[in-house]
This record gives sequence, structure tokens and C-alpha cells, in this order.
Amino acid sequence: MTLNFHPDRSLHGKPILEALAEDGVYRSQFVTGTGNGGLTAHPGGDRWRWESRIFDGAYDEGGAHERPVYGALNFRRKPAGGAPRFGSAHFRLTPQTLARTTFCYPDSFFEPSDFGVAARMGLIELALADHQDELDDYIEAQVHGPVRLDSHVEALVLDPCYRGTAIEAAARRLGCPVEWHPGFRLGVEELRRHPGYRGREYVDLGAQLAVDGVLDPRIVGDAARAGRHDPQAVKKVWHYLARFGATWK
Repeated sequence: MTLNFHPDRSLHGKPILEALAEDGVYRSQFVTGTGNGGLTAHPGGDRWRWESRIFDGAYDEGGAHERPVYGALNFRRKPAGGAPRFGSAHFRLTPQTLARTTFCYPDSFFEPSDFGVAARMGLIELALADHQDELDDYIEAQVHGPVRLDSHVEALVLDPCYRGTAIEAAARRLGCPVEWHPGFRLGVEELRRHPGYRGREYVDLGAQLAVDGVLDPRIVGDAARAGRHDPQAVKKVWHYLARFGATWK
């Protein structure tokens, strides 16, 4: 089970890995107010309504810190985690966390009716029989209870573009092992072959951001932090990189 995220983004003005090192706990969007999908984790928002319906109101009156965190069951054993659309890095959780995790397919954004737990899991067959785009090909996981970096995480797995950078240095201070996946790299020539995937304007932006004709997560992260482009547009560039730039295929 994995929790994908972008390791070079900020949380309330602080680099996210530094904030995680200080807190020692991976928090839900209800606490952080940030995320790499829809930002609807607030009273009355889509995420709040979905959790109220699915968990029978169990969290309606509780505090934000009590709510589950979201990840994915990596049933396809992807090197970059179960749901790389949400980031190039992932925390790989210990098997013990499965006992307090619920699952759904497809993503809760679609308000699904198919659910499971580790002991009764029929979702893998559903996902294998489906024909989703690669960025949507994951079983969503909701981990109930705290996710502590020093006891519930087997490893933080990073893209190799962060080797020797401040991101690696910050990762080494988290209290969990650091590993590397093969990496995402996308050349502009390949990028331009897919204008219909998210839109030509995002292909053009990706080509503009590329360094020496190549995109990687670090380059996209630099663009996101610089703030010179619409964050949603930069996110679409990341989707291109995550979809077409996996080096292990």
C-alpha cells in the first residue's frame, strides 16, 4: 500500500519533507488543506460528504486529525507506487496497516459502490477487468488511524532526479528508510506526440519548461514552486510526465 505525493512542494510555506520530519505523521487533506487532487476536504465539500456517506457519519463530529488518509493498493506492483498521478514519490506502508484500511474502486471522486477490506477484497478483479487510463488505474485506500513515519512506513521511495539534492537530505531526516524507483523522464519529442491527452496548451507549457529537451519531476516541481503558471496547468504537465515518462516500461 502506498501514499503518493510530490516531495518538493510546500506545506503552509515550509518544504513538505521538513514539515513531515517535524510532525512525524502523515496528515490528511482535512488537516493540511493541500493535495494533488480535488481540494474538497472541508465541511460540506465533496470529500466530507463522501466520507459521511461511506463511513455512516463516523467522522462527522470528529476532529480533522481523526480522519483517514488516502493512498492506493499497489496491486500492479508499480515501481513508482499505486497512484503516481498524485506524485512522483510515495511512502510504502507496512503490512500491518492493512488491518485498518478500507478500499474502493474506482476513485472516491466517482462515488463508487464497490468496496473492500484486506480480508474481503474483490476489487482487484474489478480493476484488472477494467480498461482505465494508466493514471486512473488504481484501487483507492483509506487508512484509518495515524500514519507515523517511524513505525508505519517501510520506506520513502523517491525519483532519482532528487539524488544529491536538498530533497534527499530532508528525506534522510524522516526516520524511515529511503529508496529509489527507476524514475520519470519525458523528452519533448515524445510529449508532442500526445496533444489530445490533456490538451495542446499543456504540451506547449511542458515544452517551455523542459530543460535540454527533457522533463523530470524536479523540473516540474521547480515550476510549481515558482508560481509563474497556473497550478492546474502545471499539474496537467505532471500528468503528461507521469503517463508517458515512466522509464521502466
